[in-house]
Amino acid sequence: MTKKNPRSIAGLFKSPLHLCSFQATTRTLSTKTARSAQQSLYTEVQRLNPISSTRPRFLSRTPHARAITMVAENYEAVLKGKYPGKDHAKRVVDLIRKDVPDANGILYLESQVTRMMEDSDEPEPFRQRRYFYYLTGCNLPDCAFVYDIQSAKSTLFIPPINPDDVIWSGLPVSIDEALAQYDVDEVKLTTELNATLAHLGSENPKSSAFAIANQVSDHVSFIGFDNKNFNVLKTAIETSRVVKDEFEVAMLRKANYISGIGHRAVFARAKTAKNEQEFEAAFKERCYSYGVKKMSYDPIAAAGRAAATLHYVPNNAPLEGKLNLLMDAGGEWNNYAADITRTFPLSGKFTKESRHIYETVLKMQKECISVLKEGVVWDDVHLLAHKIAIDGLLEAGILKGDKDEILKARTSAAFLPHGLGHYLGMDTHDTGGNPNFGDKDKLFRYLRVRGTLPSGSVVTVEPGIYFCKFIIDPYLEDPVHSKFIDKDVLDKYWDVGGVRIEDNILITKTGSENLTDVPREADEMEALVSGS
Repeated sequence: MTKKNPRSIAGLFKSPLHLCSFQATTRTLSTKTARSAQQSLYTEVQRLNPISSTRPRFLSRTPHARAITMVAENYEAVLKGKYPGKDHAKRVVDLIRKDVPDANGILYLESQVTRMMEDSDEPEPFRQRRYFYYLTGCNLPDCAFVYDIQSAKSTLFIPPINPDDVIWSGLPVSIDEALAQYDVDEVKLTTELNATLAHLGSENPKSSAFAIANQVSDHVSFIGFDNKNFNVLKTAIETSRVVKDEFEVAMLRKANYISGIGHRAVFARAKTAKNEQEFEAAFKERCYSYGVKKMSYDPIAAAGRAAATLHYVPNNAPLEGKLNLLMDAGGEWNNYAADITRTFPLSGKFTKESRHIYETVLKMQKECISVLKEGVVWDDVHLLAHKIAIDGLLEAGILKGDKDEILKARTSAAFLPHGLGHYLGMDTHDTGGNPNFGDKDKLFRYLRVRGTLPSGSVVTVEPGIYFCKFIIDPYLEDPVHSKFIDKDVLDKYWDVGGVRIEDNILITKTGSENLTDVPREADEMEALVSGS
C-alpha cells in the first residue's frame, strides 16, 4: 500500500464544511464562477481518470439461497426509486408543529464528518448520522442539508473537489450526480452554505433554525434567524422513524434476505467448524458477497455456556465439547439493519434438555408473534413470553410451585433477564421505544419498547431462556426465589447455555408479517446442520 500525500491527509483533518476548504485557485472567484470551475475540474479529471460507479450486484446464488429467491425480487422494484427524503422532511415538520404550531424557517442537519484515527493517517470507519440520512438518503461525509419549511424546498450541500484527494481517492460525487441520486430539490457546494443560510434567514421574518445540539459545526452561522431551536428536531425525527414507509420496509426486507443467506451458511459450516470465529467468518462472507457493506452490529457466535452471555463478543473459543451455538447476526442494507438469531446443535442433534428449552423458546416466539397487530401493548406481549417460559420451566422441573406465584415473584427474570425485543430500522435498537430503564419491576426494566405498537413499525421478537450462573446464583440464595427453583434439576441444564430465537416483524393493522426467512423448526435445523 502506498503512503498518502501528507497534504491530502492534512486536508482530511478539517471538514469540507469549512469555508476555507476550497482550493486557492478558486478562493477569489464568485460563487457562480466557482461552481463552474468545480464542474469543469470534475469533467477534466473524469476524462483523465474514469472511474465506474456501478451498483453492488448479486453474485451467483448458493443452493441454500435459491429457495428464497422470490422473496428478494418482490421489493427490488421499490428500491429502484429514490430514498424518500422529502416525504420524511414533511412528516418531521408536521411533528414539529405539534410542539411549535407556528414553526417557520429551516431544518438544518449535517452528515458525519471525516475523522482520522488516533495516531494514524487512516480515516475512522464511516458511519452516517442517521438523522441526516433520514431526510436525505445521502451516505456521503462532510455534507449539510437545509429544508425550507415555508417553500418545502430541500437543498443538499456537498464538499468541493480537493484535487489532492482525487489523486488518492478518485472523484467525489458531482452536483449533477447528487441531484440525480438523492431526493432533494437543489444541490450546492458547502462553500455556499453560510450565504444560503443568511439569505433564508433574511427572507423569513420571525423564523427559526431547527437543528440538533452538538451536530452543528462552529463555522455555521444562523444570523438572520430570530430563534435557534435545538430541542424539537431530534425528537421529531425519532418519532417519525418508528413508522416505516414502503421504501424503508423494502430496505429491511433486503437486509433480512441477505442476512438469511448468511445464517444458512452458518448452519452449513457446523459440520467442519472447530472454532466460533469460523461462524462469524461464514456469515460475513455471504453477506459481503451479496452486496452488504457493513454489519448491523458485531456478530455474536457463542458456543456452549457462552450463549448465556447476552452480548457475547470474543467469538474465538473452540467448539469441542460444546452442545449448541447461538448465532446473533445481521447485515445492513444502505443503513437499514437486520437482526436475526438462531440457536442450533453443533452435533446436528439436540440433547433432551436442549430440545426442551429450544421448543419452549420457539413456542414463546410463535405465540407472541401471533398476537401482534396495530394497537397491541408491547408490555403485555412481553408478559405473555414470561408466562410461557414459566410453563416450560415447570414442565422441565427446573421451576416448581404455583405458576402465578412464580410470576408474581418475578423469578422467571432469572432465566429471561432481557426484554422481548426492540424497534428495528436504521439502528439495531431503533428510536422511539420510550424505555424505562429505571423501572423498579425487574420484569420490565430492560424492555426497550413500552406502550402500543403502531402499524408500519418493525420490531424484533427475540425470546430466550438462559442458564447464566452469575445471574441465577443470587436467585438461588434468595428464599423469595429459591423455593421455586429445583437446583438438582437445574444442574442438568447449565451446558445448554442459552437459547434465543429472533425474527424481524412488520406490524400491520390486522396482524403482522415476518420479514425473516430462516429455518427455526428444531427438526429442520437438525437436518440442515447434519446435512441429512
